[in-house]
Amino acid sequence: MNVYEYILAKQIQWALNHRIHLVGSKGNRGRPAYTEKLEDNLVQPLMPDVEKEFKSGDGGELTGNPSKMQAVHSSSALSVNIFQYWKKINQVSEIAYVCGFCGKTTKISKDIIFEGKYQIDKKFQHSPNIDVVIENDLASQHKVFAIECKFTEAYSNRKHSGLKEKYLKLDIWKDLPKLRNLAVSISSEDNHFHYLHPAQIIKHILALKKSFGKDGFRLLYLWYDAFGYEGAKHREEISEFIEVTKSDNICFHALSYHELIVKLADNFRDTHKEYIEYITSRYL
Repeated sequence: MNVYEYILAKQIQWALNHRIHLVGSKGNRGRPAYTEKLEDNLVQPLMPDVEKEFKSGDGGELTGNPSKMQAVHSSSALSVNIFQYWKKINQVSEIAYVCGFCGKTTKISKDIIFEGKYQIDKKFQHSPNIDVVIENDLASQHKVFAIECKFTEAYSNRKHSGLKEKYLKLDIWKDLPKLRNLAVSISSEDNHFHYLHPAQIIKHILALKKSFGKDGFRLLYLWYDAFGYEGAKHREEISEFIEVTKSDNICFHALSYHELIVKLADNFRDTHKEYIEYITSRYL
């Protein structure tokens, strides 16, 4: 069983163990891996402003019946299950700390938004959608902590795209020589990386740099780790990308969901019992 099938099977069994009825991607057709109701796939219902943010995003996470977010292996559902809780109780600094963005006593983080859009260049029709963005105090050096969230995507059979050549013609690269060299190597096809999708991350970096300056943001790659060859190769590719960003002094780091959830449990099991029980039983 490959990693993708393992994660999917585990999530299906989680749903069945909790007596959650599953349907196919087309209702009566397709593999039963979608919850009948969106709420069944979430630790808490979507907050109204979070629902609006997803509806405004380009990923179509809430369109269709069932929607993408109703998939038990949905990356967006996973990100909501981890992050919305802290937004709702107005304790954003706690999750920022556990993500490794700041110290435990740092209290600069104010809000969490989903599907944040940041423009790279006005001549481009679409702007990158960043899965989760923690907005900070305007007086802080890092105006945002941005998070790219991955669940099963790295382990699917879909080939990810390279970086289109139009991005290489921008003026934004002048203090990013190593990142541009990598961008050139994966334009217009990426034949090197098989699990990490660097073209997508590079576009996020360019958009964040355009909006906040090179030193005005931190970016986290939050991914679902796995045993075996696929997990090991994914980790190798992440490490390779991190070395490139370090060379250009970009504030980029990576963390697995497993590390994040364990740290959440270690810090908040007694004070946030139901939330911790949900995320540890479902995702560890």
